[in-house]
Amino acid sequence: QVKLVESGGGLVQPGGSLILSCEVSGLSRPFYMSWYRQAPGKERELVVRIFPVSGNINYADSVKGRFTISRDNVKNTMYLQMNSLKPEDTAVYICNARTTNDYWGQGTQVTVSS
Repeated sequence: QVKLVESGGGLVQPGGSLILSCEVSGLSRPFYMSWYRQAPGKERELVVRIFPVSGNINYADSVKGRFTISRDNVKNTMYLQMNSLKPEDTAVYICNARTTNDYWGQGTQVTVSS
């Protein structure tokens, strides 16, 4: 059974930082790993994706230079370091793993507010 468990969300002031993590179990490599986010009333958007073999990374323009993704293949865990957070980053952040299917975590709330 594939399981994705996120952690690390919370409330932070503008300009602050948070680290999200996503632990994947039940999947054998290689697989894509991504973070998506969904704000109230908006469509789910891709924040960042890391490719399984090359390690190439694609960031959304809105987070380039502020967010950093990393992956620990031993722990099957992906991390998202989020710096210089803005109110518009407020959303539920959802972890995704992709093979021939898509697997989703339950999401973790990130709120950026003073």
